[in-house]
Amino acid sequence: MPIKLPSDLPAFDVLSREGVMVMGAQTADRQDIRPLRIGLLNLMPKKIQTETQFARLIGATPIQIEFSLIRMSEHETKNTAPAHMEAFYRPFDEVRATGEKFDGLIITGAPIEHLPFNDVTYWDELCQIFDWTQTHVHSTFGVCWGGMAMINYFHGIKKHVIDHKLFGCFPHRAVTPASPYLRGFSDQCLIPVSRWTEIHQDEVDATEGLTTLLASDELGPCLVQDTCHRALYIFNHFEYDSDTLKQEYDRDVAAGTPINVPYNYYPDDDPSQPPMNRWRSHAHLLYGNWINEIYQTTPYDLAKIGTEDA
Repeated sequence: MPIKLPSDLPAFDVLSREGVMVMGAQTADRQDIRPLRIGLLNLMPKKIQTETQFARLIGATPIQIEFSLIRMSEHETKNTAPAHMEAFYRPFDEVRATGEKFDGLIITGAPIEHLPFNDVTYWDELCQIFDWTQTHVHSTFGVCWGGMAMINYFHGIKKHVIDHKLFGCFPHRAVTPASPYLRGFSDQCLIPVSRWTEIHQDEVDATEGLTTLLASDELGPCLVQDTCHRALYIFNHFEYDSDTLKQEYDRDVAAGTPINVPYNYYPDDDPSQPPMNRWRSHAHLLYGNWINEIYQTTPYDLAKIGTEDA
C-alpha cells in the first residue's frame, strides 16, 4: 500500500520519481480500509528535506499511511517558505484542539543540542506534547535530539556534551536481536551520526522500563525502547539521504568552521569522491518494522488509542 500525501507536497514528486508508492487524497478515499495515521512533528530547519526523508521510509511499507505534518505553535520557521508551512503544516495547538489521535508520531531532531533543555524556547510546549502522546498517540518515535529530549523528560536521563563532534558512519551492533523492531537486521549495521552530545549506556541500563536495541561500544546506545511510554528513541540518523553528511561537511568547510572529514563515509575518506549509501536497507527495515508493530497492535477504533481499552 502507498503513503497518502497531498499531490502538491514536494515530497510527492520526489518519491514518485524514486518509485515509492504515493497516492493523492481522492484515490486513498476510494480504498475501503483504515489507513494508519502517522504524524511528523518537524523541528528541523530544512522542513522539506526532513519531511521527504521520513515520508520515503514510512511510505515503503505495505500499509496505507496518512501522513500529517505538525509544527510547534509559537516557534517561527526561518528556513522554509511561509507558503509551504501554511499549506502543509498545522500548529500543535490546532491538532490538540481537534482531539484527534494518531497511530504513530515521529519527533525529529533539532540543531539546538548545545542548549540545556529548559533553555529551549519551545520546551514548555514540547513537554505538553510529550504528555499528550500518552493519551493521543499509540507509538512515538523520538529521533536524535527529539529522542534525547523524550528520554530526559520521561526518565531524567541526561544528554552529555562531548568535546568533539561525532560525525560520520559508525558500525552498531544488535544488542537485542530478537526485538521485533530489529526483524531482518544483520548483527552489525552502519548508521550516520552527527551530534555533539551523547547518552550514557549505564544510565539507560539503570532505568527500569528501558531496553537498548542497537548500540556502539564507541558511541554508546543508539536505539532504545521505552515500553512504559510506548516509545522508541534513536540518537542517530537512519533517515539521512546519501549526501546529507556531505552537505553538512561542505557547509562547515565553506564557512571556515573546523570539521573533520566524516568518518567511514567517503570512499578512501576522500571528499572529492561521491559518498556511498550503506545504511539504506537497514533504515527501511527499522521504520518498516515500526509501522508493522503499530499495525499489529493499534486499536482499529482511533478513539481507543491511549485508553485502558487499548
